Amino acid sequence: MNITPEHEARMAKMTFSSVYPHYLKKVESKGRTKEELHQVIAWLTGFDDKKIQELIEGKVTFETFFQMATVNPNAHLIRGTICGYRIEDIEHPLTRHVRYLDKLVDELAKGKKMEKILRQA
Repeated sequence: MNITPEHEARMAKMTFSSVYPHYLKKVESKGRTKEELHQVIAWLTGFDDKKIQELIEGKVTFETFFQMATVNPNAHLIRGTICGYRIEDIEHPLTRHVRYLDKLVDELAKGKKMEKILRQA
């Protein structure tokens, strides 16, 4: 996967709070809930509802967001394509983590069962 340094820098500087409303709108428009979205975020990052809200209000960048996160050890089981990129081929850790989150939100919005989204080894 050939992602440019400019793309990586743009990803790092993007704030979680700028993307979160899009995630929420996407899942709610497909009949899923904010609680389910938070469950998916918590699975990937270890953040509870209170921490998610703090990160939104603090307008943290994705770089800070994932530095603070404890990424789920099963996150490597997230595979497939998102935004034209094959997740398992993304070499830059931050970009891969952001795409993991994007993929989980997509799966939630598409109606995938939670036990399938929250991968187990």
